[in-house]
Amino acid sequence: MTEPLPQATSSTIAHYDRSAQSFRAATLDHDVSQNYTALLDAVEGEPPYAILDFGCGPGRDLKHFHSLGHEAVGLDGSGEFAAMAREYSGCEVLHQNFLALDLPESRFDGVFANASLFHVPSDALPRVLRHLFKTLRPRGVLFSSNPRGNNEEGMRGDRYGCWWTYESWRDRVTAAGF
Repeated sequence: MTEPLPQATSSTIAHYDRSAQSFRAATLDHDVSQNYTALLDAVEGEPPYAILDFGCGPGRDLKHFHSLGHEAVGLDGSGEFAAMAREYSGCEVLHQNFLALDLPESRFDGVFANASLFHVPSDALPRVLRHLFKTLRPRGVLFSSNPRGNNEEGMRGDRYGCWWTYESWRDRVTAAGF
């Protein structure tokens, strides 16, 4: 890894704080219905489900899960996104840095991490994935979508990211207990 964790994280969060309005406008109408379906079809039991929207951004997905009757809780490191998501969705939103999570154990049926976990540096990823595993109820489900790459990691502009191969990502998630 080329960047110290706190600087990489603070730079990425500052980017999203500065661009919150334009990010919301650019992503509000993205169709991620296949991702919603992938998570909800994998959760066992009868709905409604308790869902953690990890990296909820301005709240698009959080609002969708809430509209289906699920108990949706958002989490974002950006204070701007957390405030926007609370207002837009009407849901509880936790303002937490991904590298300093404070989540209750066995609380959620599913974690929806749509294009968010790729911002976690590889050195911290095992710890973050373990936190997410522990916040899930037994047989809970993690949905994660990430941009793919060839195991590159570092700053692109003022955002930090990891672009894993499918196999590398699968190995990291499996090692965390999923």
